[in-house]
Amino acid sequence: MSDWLEVNRANWDDRTSVHLGSRFYDVAGWLERGDGPDPYEAALLGDVTAQRLVHLQCHFGLDTLAWARAGAIVTGLDFSEPAIAAATELARRAGLSERARFVVANVFEAPRALGERFDVVYSNIGALCWLPSIERWADVVAALLAPGARLLVHDVHPLLMSLDEDGTTPAYSYFEESEPIVEDSELSYVDGGHLEHTTSYQWNHSLGEIVTALLSRGLVISHLEEHDWVRYQAFAELIEAPAGFWRAPSGTARRALSFSLLATAP
Repeated sequence: MSDWLEVNRANWDDRTSVHLGSRFYDVAGWLERGDGPDPYEAALLGDVTAQRLVHLQCHFGLDTLAWARAGAIVTGLDFSEPAIAAATELARRAGLSERARFVVANVFEAPRALGERFDVVYSNIGALCWLPSIERWADVVAALLAPGARLLVHDVHPLLMSLDEDGTTPAYSYFEESEPIVEDSELSYVDGGHLEHTTSYQWNHSLGEIVTALLSRGLVISHLEEHDWVRYQAFAELIEAPAGFWRAPSGTARRALSFSLLATAP
């Protein structure tokens, strides 16, 4: 799959303009409210004042800049030039330019592109599925973490990734495979316009594969939790609960929908 990167890049270039104007991301509201990080993630990391945080696959930087509002000195990295341009402009509008920088690069090129180590490496919802190798990702994480630094991953659970659109029927491998999951859709996962570049490639990674990749690089995992909630309506049957959680309806089987992991570098 030699062209996966360019195909996905074109798809995400298109998504940037759609997402910027969506109700889902509500950029105007975010600017007005002064939102900080996801409360659940903030509780896991604690005080990040003056810590150097890098957000891998940051898209247009909304979650990256939320950590800047919490006091971190942030770097966002993404392979989409339109997304990084939007993130840089968003930092200016939010008055956070002095605490934030954004870099265009493929995540596997992050150590070379950034040339430094960080106190926190951060990866959040919907990131890992776009990468063909969790082992290569773990190499990147290990190269970016300063001694004693922390990794926070909060992402979609691989069980969710293996299910069909109904959310109950297994349709894809739970484990990482060499061949990708190929999607062709004119729509993104938010409200808004249509995409011109409709094809995308994704890969699932089992929870065991993720954990083992990190452990084999010397990281110490202090927190690993599987959640019966996720931060968006992944399936039509999910209902919104307080604090922005989406869960299966009462009386239906609970499923692992997302997970969080906190690890420390040696």
